[in-house]
Amino acid sequence: MGIMERTLDEWMAAAAAELGLDLMVDVRGLLDMTRVVAHGVERPAAPLTAFLVGYAAACSGGGAAAVAEASAKATALAERWAAEADGPAER
Repeated sequence: MGIMERTLDEWMAAAAAELGLDLMVDVRGLLDMTRVVAHGVERPAAPLTAFLVGYAAACSGGGAAAVAEASAKATALAERWAAEADGPAER
């Protein structure tokens, strides 16, 4: 495990504890979602979308599965936006 992974894991555990949460989520999946949003929409959209993903997950009952579902929806939307911005594919 690299330093960045260890630091992220430690940070997530500490932040969750500080916020009174007992939740382990797919950190790499969330990072992938924010990467797609940052590149497919624009950079400032990434942290804002991460907030919306968390809020949507909480509104639908919470838990790691709800986070994963909301993250997948946000990723798909960002991919559609990026594809629309690129225009029709040349054949």
